[in-house]
Amino acid sequence: MIDETDAAGETPDDGDPSGETSATDAADGTSATDAAEPAEPPKAGVLTAIAAFARTHRLPLMIAGGVVALGLLGTGAVVAGVAGSGGRAASAALSTSTAPTPTVDPARPAPAAVATASRLRTCSVADRAADGRLANFQAQVMNAATGEVLYDRGGTTASRTASVMKVLTSAAALSVLGPDYRAATTVVKGSEPGSVVLVGGGDVTLSRTSTGTETVYPGAAHLDDLAAQVEAAWAADPSNPPLTKLILDASYFSGDEWEPSWALKERDDGYMSNITALMVDGDRDDPGANTSGRSADPVGRAGDAFASELGGVSVVERGVAPAGAAQLGQVQSPTVAQLVDKALVVSDNTVAEMLARLVAIETGAGNTFGAINAGVLQGLAAYGIDTTGVTVVDGSGLSDNNAVPPSYLTRLFVKINAREGNLGVLMDGLPVSGVRGSLGYDDRFSGDNAVADGAVSAKTGWIDTGYTLSGVVRAQDGSTLTFAIYALGEVTGEAKQAIDTLATGFYLCGDNLSNQ
Repeated sequence: MIDETDAAGETPDDGDPSGETSATDAADGTSATDAAEPAEPPKAGVLTAIAAFARTHRLPLMIAGGVVALGLLGTGAVVAGVAGSGGRAASAALSTSTAPTPTVDPARPAPAAVATASRLRTCSVADRAADGRLANFQAQVMNAATGEVLYDRGGTTASRTASVMKVLTSAAALSVLGPDYRAATTVVKGSEPGSVVLVGGGDVTLSRTSTGTETVYPGAAHLDDLAAQVEAAWAADPSNPPLTKLILDASYFSGDEWEPSWALKERDDGYMSNITALMVDGDRDDPGANTSGRSADPVGRAGDAFASELGGVSVVERGVAPAGAAQLGQVQSPTVAQLVDKALVVSDNTVAEMLARLVAIETGAGNTFGAINAGVLQGLAAYGIDTTGVTVVDGSGLSDNNAVPPSYLTRLFVKINAREGNLGVLMDGLPVSGVRGSLGYDDRFSGDNAVADGAVSAKTGWIDTGYTLSGVVRAQDGSTLTFAIYALGEVTGEAKQAIDTLATGFYLCGDNLSNQ
């Protein structure tokens, strides 16, 4: 509603003064001779009397006449001044004699600036949003080109995100570490004769499989390569005794290995490992399976595998590398760009935790779970979006204690879509409806929702208490939308189809999406 306020300024009218002139009649004195003259007709008599008076009072009349003439001339000059050069004076008088300035009542609020009315949008998704499978529903949709929020349902309320949290983790890693960063695993000489120290640098992708074997992590380093380097360096010094002891240094990460708010079933079901700075194959039982059982001792599994590669090692124990120890070998992880792709496209939880922890360390926040919030928020600060209300408990999104409003995601995805900084890496790593990753599975964007195949690039999320989806829609009308959908609470797997149906509605409506 546009309020219009009209103010009328009124100038009081000035009354015109009226002047009255009083005439004083003086009695004429007449001579006896004049009185004896025959009577004249009235008109002639008057003229005769005037003439006689003039003859008798000639001098005084001359003086009086001059005075009157001068008075008339003066009056004419004043009138001419007003009509002539006085026209300018009158004009000046009008320009300075304006309506009185109204006094503003301080108790009366000033009218607000009239907002520009947005156009009426008529494409509704109300029926799709009313689907009970969405449970406690939150969502926001923004036009990426204009920044206008087209649709909002609890968009500013911070809630758990499930694996959509990996978008924030990846964005922070690309900001803090950069796309080309690699984590190193190193072997150094131990302080005891015949000992070496395997030093974990946070690379969860390091593989115990033979070099050339493809694991779930493309580009992963292999322990056999690292062992070969160590053996060659050890043999190059004839003074070295045989290798008999392996020390495992996982001190790069500290604190809890399992975030207290995570459900242990995530490890038992093969979705998450304990988080340590030294492990192999994400601590999977099967290095070639994304979902695979994990152990309770990732560091021990890595140590046993490396001791086997070295041969002759009789003692394996935990410890810390001596300061300044000579390096015997080193291998490196895939790049952050490759790790972001893995974290997003198949929602790898362990890789996401690796990235979050490395960000916390690089920013100086610390090397524990408790440092992740400060580290990730510092990394996100580079994008200039207000993080008020955002809480980052982990890098993967498994915790119910994470909190991010949908409105933060719609704004971050505007920058991701624009490929700001290194965010093009993140954009390229997203699942795509009906095409790639977790949105390419048979149960996503199927049936009528297949009309949006290839049009939705977004991160999926799933925990026991919610399903989420957030990303970019290339809409049917050519507009680009950013969106976030949360279905939280008592949910089942059918929430995924309800979310896809709503996202398809966004695709069909485009910039004509109504907030009704």
